[in-house]
Amino acid sequence: MTTTLFTLLFILFLGLEAIVRLWLSSRQIRHVSQHRNAVPAEFSEKISLRSHQRAADYTIERMKLGMGEWIFDAMILIGFTLLGGLHLLDIFLQQQFSGDMWRQLALLASVGIITGLLHLPFSLWRQFRLEAKYGFNRMTFKLFISDTIKGIIVSLILGLPLMAAILWLMAEAGNAWWLWAWALWVGFNILILYLYPTFIAPLFNKFTPLDNPELAERINKLASRCGFTLKGLFVMDGSKRSAHGNAYFTGFGKSRRIVFFDTLLNKLNGPEIEAVLAHELGHFKHKHIIKRMAISFFVALVFFALLGYVKNTIWFYEGLGAPPALMHSNDALALILFFMAVPVFTFLLSPLASWFSRKDEFQADQYASEQTEAQSLVSALVKLYDDNAATLTPDPIHSAFYDSHPPASVRIQHLLTGSKA
Repeated sequence: MTTTLFTLLFILFLGLEAIVRLWLSSRQIRHVSQHRNAVPAEFSEKISLRSHQRAADYTIERMKLGMGEWIFDAMILIGFTLLGGLHLLDIFLQQQFSGDMWRQLALLASVGIITGLLHLPFSLWRQFRLEAKYGFNRMTFKLFISDTIKGIIVSLILGLPLMAAILWLMAEAGNAWWLWAWALWVGFNILILYLYPTFIAPLFNKFTPLDNPELAERINKLASRCGFTLKGLFVMDGSKRSAHGNAYFTGFGKSRRIVFFDTLLNKLNGPEIEAVLAHELGHFKHKHIIKRMAISFFVALVFFALLGYVKNTIWFYEGLGAPPALMHSNDALALILFFMAVPVFTFLLSPLASWFSRKDEFQADQYASEQTEAQSLVSALVKLYDDNAATLTPDPIHSAFYDSHPPASVRIQHLLTGSKA
């Protein structure tokens, strides 16, 4: 591989990503707009035309904002790489720090801070204009600032030691450093699964035990039938940030718990909540979560091995506009460049991941229909689609490329007919 060839490949794949993304977004906008004035027949008795149009408008505005944000992201990427921004930042930090480890950690932190600040206008617009326009935003600006500061502190506390350990392995563990770094990364992710429910999540939200004996009994019976051991049922104050409703499982091993958004409990009745949780238990029963973790760990192993190879090549650095320093370590530079370049080269694999995810969703729906009434899950899904302003008429190609869940009409048809994907 030569420097020029790698640069050309990077430009080619970035150009392909731009063409595909913008083409798919334009298809989605056009398709949703064309079906804006007619509710699909299977939903006509449950969702009003006004709600359907609101969902269409919300989807279109989100797509337009997403298109603008991706174009901006691509400009940042080009600025950091081909235009030499990362190289200049690295040279600047070489002049500020005498210790190699602190300089490299500063480089990693600086890139994170710069990209975060550049994305801040999009985050603010999305939260306080787009979400507010459609009645979803409940967050105050003070809470937004608080969340941002807490997020930065947590990232520093957890991320800096991890990055320092990986940088140390890259420098001291020889040619097999990438294998040790991968093992460390796997261990870190498993640790986070344990820490998140009891230490991290409570920093941002308040969790209280479910105070509904009838619903708690219904859920515990469902969990017992499914062979799922729970350590608690909790309600999260999601309404202080958003009107969107949700429920999720969190934790690992003995720390597993079910968490409801308070907004969800206000929208669904007992049988509907039970059906939604039966769907989530379907993921547990079919070992989808464990399988996804195994796949992600394997993919990470491949990427770490690839990083172990390219970090020792000149063409990798120079091809991305950041020549390696001769008198300093380039490990942090390699990490940043690698994780900037990988999404560009793997973007076209997105439909494969989406297909596997939708397959799992069909399986979980099938399981839910066996443990509860299929009609209860259908009723819950219709309410959630309506309340969350999810479009009922996505473009089929856009949906196949991106969506982790099947389109509403297809998913409900499978539930009502008992079909298997």
